[in-house]
Amino acid sequence: MSETVGDRRQSTKRGLTNRHVQLIAIGGTIGTGLFMGAGRSINYAGPAILCVYLIIGLFMFVVMRAIGELLYADPKQHTFITFITRYIDNRAGFFARWSYWLTVVFMGMAELTAVAQYIQFWFPNLPSWLIQIVMLVVLTLVNLVAVAVYGETEFWFAMIKIMAILALIVTGIIMAVTGFKTPVGDVTFNNVFQHFSLFPNGFRHFIDAFQMVMFAFVGMEFIGMTVAETKNPRKVLPKAINQIPLRILFFYLGALTVIMAIYPWQKIPADQSPFVMVFQLVGIKWAAALINFVVLTSAASALSSVIFSASRNFYALAYQSHTPYLQPFKKLSKRQLPVNAILMTAGMVGFSAIISVIPAITNAFSFVTSASTDLFLMIYILILIAYWRYRQSDQYMADGFLMIAPKFFVPAAILFFAFVFMTLFFNVESRVPAIGATLWLLLFGAVAYRQPKTLAK
Repeated sequence: MSETVGDRRQSTKRGLTNRHVQLIAIGGTIGTGLFMGAGRSINYAGPAILCVYLIIGLFMFVVMRAIGELLYADPKQHTFITFITRYIDNRAGFFARWSYWLTVVFMGMAELTAVAQYIQFWFPNLPSWLIQIVMLVVLTLVNLVAVAVYGETEFWFAMIKIMAILALIVTGIIMAVTGFKTPVGDVTFNNVFQHFSLFPNGFRHFIDAFQMVMFAFVGMEFIGMTVAETKNPRKVLPKAINQIPLRILFFYLGALTVIMAIYPWQKIPADQSPFVMVFQLVGIKWAAALINFVVLTSAASALSSVIFSASRNFYALAYQSHTPYLQPFKKLSKRQLPVNAILMTAGMVGFSAIISVIPAITNAFSFVTSASTDLFLMIYILILIAYWRYRQSDQYMADGFLMIAPKFFVPAAILFFAFVFMTLFFNVESRVPAIGATLWLLLFGAVAYRQPKTLAK
């Protein structure tokens, strides 16, 4: 087997503590999809949306356990993409490395665009491009100072999201226990479970809900890369990953259950944030501003994570390439940070500021970001295949951080992600991006196939 990049490159500095990782891990599973998109997902599946979150949460946990076992066996790695090269071949690794980096960059562009929109809620006259540049510079500087500064920033971003959800859950429980009445009806958990049906709006809408919820989980794998930056990854990794199911149960399912108890799910509009409506029913007139602040921090948190994650991947790309123009990106700063890779990633994300002033390509940008999100499903399948190959290799660590029942869960997860991708073609909103992702698979896959099967030593 050829030597992998992680075995010979300089190591980036491990500056995160367990406190950082635990809060970042919680925040990493909670995104704007919950705060802003919960209304549409409830509108699709009603109370059955709880089942959808459970099913997708289970299979995402399988992916995280696979990543966790691989990183535990080789904690020198700072990105799980390296394992695809090692355990499948360089062609699959080439496809995954560049696809993942570009996909995460497009995620960052989308989050940066969202940040500008949220800030314009208070300052409508500020140009979007200016807001984007300022925010990008601030978060890039955070990533350039030290890993610990990034960790501290993400810690407080995550804390804001967690406090908002805890406030919602506690408020809902108090309202239900005291028999609180609202203009739309009584607050009671009977609103959730009375006349429960898996397909209250038809089987088609139930399947559509899988697409929406799946994309709410995209980016969870950042947790694995974050743990790789801790001082003692083998100690922190199992705890951080094993707590993911409890977080999903409490924060996602808890919030959605309370929302449907306060606001009968049949009356929740698809195009509004249930969080805003619930807090307004409680009597908080500035609820819209409150939730706007929460989703602003959520988008900023996601953007910071994109810069962190994508820069580490680009740093790995530089080491796995003999191309002269990528060699400068191997550089580490005095603080052991991949400074040039961070700047390159931030520069790519910054193109969204240019796009914001060219209306003619806005739709194309939406298409690209949606299609790139679909590529995550392909990456997850590749990492599961790499994990399976790892278990069959002589590097398998029998006393490591082992997945439970991998012979069942790994094939089941691969089939599930393939199923979700196929469903994209049956929804009008997701069909065109799915076609774009398929074209990328075919065209860039052909480019990847022309690469050498193994890396040169």
